[in-house]
Amino acid sequence: MENLEKIRSECDNCVRCELGKTRTNIVFGTGNERAALMFVGEAPGENEDKTGIPFVGAAGQLFDKYLISVGIKRSDVYIANILKCRPPHNRDPLPAEEDACIAYLREQVKAISPKMIVCLGRIAAMRLIDADFKITRDHGKWYDKGGFQMCAVYHPSALLRDPSKREDMLIDMIEIKKRYDFLTK
Repeated sequence: MENLEKIRSECDNCVRCELGKTRTNIVFGTGNERAALMFVGEAPGENEDKTGIPFVGAAGQLFDKYLISVGIKRSDVYIANILKCRPPHNRDPLPAEEDACIAYLREQVKAISPKMIVCLGRIAAMRLIDADFKITRDHGKWYDKGGFQMCAVYHPSALLRDPSKREDMLIDMIEIKKRYDFLTK
């Protein structure tokens, strides 16, 4: 898709924040460029920085298991992050870094035009849904925002740290699949 390639090219040359100086690769996004369902995380990790592909490390492998368990093909969805460069030591993105990068994500969303956006984790949810979003309180709740159906689920890395939340994630993913099936009939 030409528009996504243009946005990616801009990202390749980006130095809007200090992260542009330390990245190995930009982690632009991957998947179906006409996806009805888009997942958005906060920022790339070490494995993503090495490969240029979002959600390929341990958290990504766990995320893939959830997709498979509910019958969603990774190749049918689009996966991106707010930040396109890895913060040092996988720290949380700084607000200035999010501000520097958010326009790229907005352009990706416009180009892909999904019907649903699912935030992976609280940081993405706080930026895209509500600044007061609490993931333990609000995961799985649906919002109509900007013409999109949106929700947030636990970030897969949080599930690696706290396996007790995995059942909640499965319940949320089952509901995502139901809505996805309804919207793509």
